[in-house]
Amino acid sequence: MRELTIGKNDAGQRLDRFVAKSLPLLPPTLLQKYIRLKRIKVNGRGAKRDTRLESGDILQLYINDEFFDKPSEENIFLTVFRPQLDIVYEDENLLLVNKRPGLVVHADETEKVNTLINHIQAYLYQKKEWNPKWENAFAPALCNRIDRNTGGIVIAAKNAETLRIINEKIKNHEVEKSYLCITVGRPKPVEGKIAGFLLKDEAKKQVAFYRRPIPGGKTAVTLYRTLETRGPLSLVECRLLTGRTHQIRVSMAEIGCPLLGDGKYGRGDVNRRYGETRQALYSYQLAFPFPTDAGALNYLRGRVFTVADVPFRDKYFPAPETP
Repeated sequence: MRELTIGKNDAGQRLDRFVAKSLPLLPPTLLQKYIRLKRIKVNGRGAKRDTRLESGDILQLYINDEFFDKPSEENIFLTVFRPQLDIVYEDENLLLVNKRPGLVVHADETEKVNTLINHIQAYLYQKKEWNPKWENAFAPALCNRIDRNTGGIVIAAKNAETLRIINEKIKNHEVEKSYLCITVGRPKPVEGKIAGFLLKDEAKKQVAFYRRPIPGGKTAVTLYRTLETRGPLSLVECRLLTGRTHQIRVSMAEIGCPLLGDGKYGRGDVNRRYGETRQALYSYQLAFPFPTDAGALNYLRGRVFTVADVPFRDKYFPAPETP
């Protein structure tokens, strides 16, 4: 419990608004809940949220110490009161989360609070599985990233050992990531490999594809196979042998079959015709073949995790109805 004394400059304010300004890390919904539960008292008694404070009033705040800290990049997760996560799999070491399109994985220039990592850290904090005050340096972290407008499975490590192992397995190509996408056009051949070099323009946040090595270019290899075609659209499965920024999007565009809804590498006229503003791309399957020792994560060897609901697949390539 902590106490705050109201000075003359704070007098006249509503209780809830004063506490909100004093504790910016405390989520508004949780603040209102604490007032209802009388965990925020004025002069030793419960008070309503619209109580007007007077000079000399003493507030008793029965609130976790973390909420009294100053906001920073490390503790902003505390402002997430109700984490929104679609959990595909969870154990004591990791989380597999189905990220929805439109959500950023980490904070960027457009979003600081509503990020996947903040929701994950808030979830683990509220489950009492993790608290930054218990750790010297470690915080739950993501092992892979997905573009804002792409959906799919993201791996989150709950401890440093898991983070080290998964990062090593990804680096050594021992984690298989498979994507579903819808292309404008029919890939030829229907199954194949796209290999080249990608060069990112940081200013434009756009990637260019080259068939031959280029200074600064990174090797990119994508396997694809066409699953179904209907009219001008094809449902294609892609597997990454390398993990580069925008790899599938720019690679499929290179062979003349850009992704439906892709505003950077796609066809604007087709996107507008179908009313799509996000690329039809989903990291729908994750496999852990682990051909070499995985230490504490050996129990995951051979496991495959799949997202059942891929919205654009069900929209454009629905499964036939069973009689």
